[in-house]
Amino acid sequence: MVQIKQEFVDDMVAHAKADLPNECCGILAGPSGQVGKVYRMSNVEASPFRFSMDPVELGRVDAEAGDNGWDLQVIYHSHTGSEAYPSDTDVRIAGGTAALWPDVRYVLVSLMDMDNPVVRIFQIADGAVIEEPLEVV
Repeated sequence: MVQIKQEFVDDMVAHAKADLPNECCGILAGPSGQVGKVYRMSNVEASPFRFSMDPVELGRVDAEAGDNGWDLQVIYHSHTGSEAYPSDTDVRIAGGTAALWPDVRYVLVSLMDMDNPVVRIFQIADGAVIEEPLEVV
């Protein structure tokens, strides 16, 4: 089971709403399996259907996390009009990410119902999508 503090879930949802009509994206990092910080990233695609993180920002986040002895634990992004489940595109992107961060998880924030956003977490490996229990603490 993955635990994420309510404040970090709230930040991801706020980021998703702030970036409308486009998808947002970001990273959760921290020490020893614990999320310590949300890094809001720029979606260079500027698209409501796909995302790509700014490589310069990604380098800075990776360096800061490394300096703190943190792991990049979660890549998150929003779905503006579909459910919180990885699309075929998301699964393909995860395949390329696996070489860099093999243990990373993926959080999807769905804004299909703006009043009740849905946040779910997945492991994506070798094209297989496995939902994991998410405990918000």
